[in-house]
Amino acid sequence: MTGKEYLKSKVFGVQLLLAIGLIAVIGYLFIHWLTFTTDHGNEITVPDLRKMTEQQVEDAVDNLNLEYVLLDSVDYNSHFPKHTVVEQDPLPGSKVKVNRKIYIKINSSGFTMVRIPNIIEKTYRQAVPTLKSLGLEEGNITYKPYIGKDMVIEMYWNGKKLNPGDKVFKSSKIDLVLGDGNVGFDESQLIDSTAVTEPTPANGQ
Repeated sequence: MTGKEYLKSKVFGVQLLLAIGLIAVIGYLFIHWLTFTTDHGNEITVPDLRKMTEQQVEDAVDNLNLEYVLLDSVDYNSHFPKHTVVEQDPLPGSKVKVNRKIYIKINSSGFTMVRIPNIIEKTYRQAVPTLKSLGLEEGNITYKPYIGKDMVIEMYWNGKKLNPGDKVFKSSKIDLVLGDGNVGFDESQLIDSTAVTEPTPANGQ
């Protein structure tokens, strides 16, 4: 039997079908094995750990067969209780596998201190980004007569006047006094240069 005749024979057809069937069975078994080993379809929803203490986090992840890793503390955030979770990764609601590590960051115990930068005679546009880069916030804005319009001439925190280099708590609101572009003057000290003094008549004339 020649090669061409063999390819057209029933024997070859049967063997080809058997080979295709065997490949299909092996593929099916492999997919099921892969699904079993990767625990496909048995995912865990990550809980919301924010505002939990570390002990509460440990209890929560243990009950779900998860693990947690404490990365570090972050600067104090007044919206979260002290020593509680501020950030987590993965985020709440994410789907993860058993024993997945959840990374958390804890709120520090209080505000850190920062030094007030020298923004005197800086423009408002320059001053605000400088304050924010240090973790400070913009407070109330008032104006006083000053030749430099929108230039910072004074700084206050809780009513106390600040000088460059003074320390305040991070996230403090700094009130700014800006120049209004006008120069103040005392009208009582103005001399009317147009006024003319009448001479006293001589000999009563």
